[in-house]
Amino acid sequence: MKPEQVIHCNPNIHSGAPVFVGTRVPLRNLIDSIEGGDTLDEFLTDFPSVTRDQAIAALEIAWEAIRSRAAAA
Repeated sequence: MKPEQVIHCNPNIHSGAPVFVGTRVPLRNLIDSIEGGDTLDEFLTDFPSVTRDQAIAALEIAWEAIRSRAAAA
C-alpha cells in the first residue's frame, strides 16, 4: 500500500494528527497499543475500522522512515 492509502492528515480531524484513511483513528493509537504490550490483533479488535492491511502498512512505513534516517546519519 502507498502511504497516502494508509495514513492522512486533515486539520479538521484530530487537529491534523495522522489518522488511518477512512477512519478517525490516530496512528498514535497503534504505536501506543504496541508500546503498551498489546498485540496487533488486540489493536484491531479495539479499532475495527482499521484494517489489518492498513495497520501492517503503517508499521512498514514507520520502519522505512526509521531505516532511512539511520542510514543518513
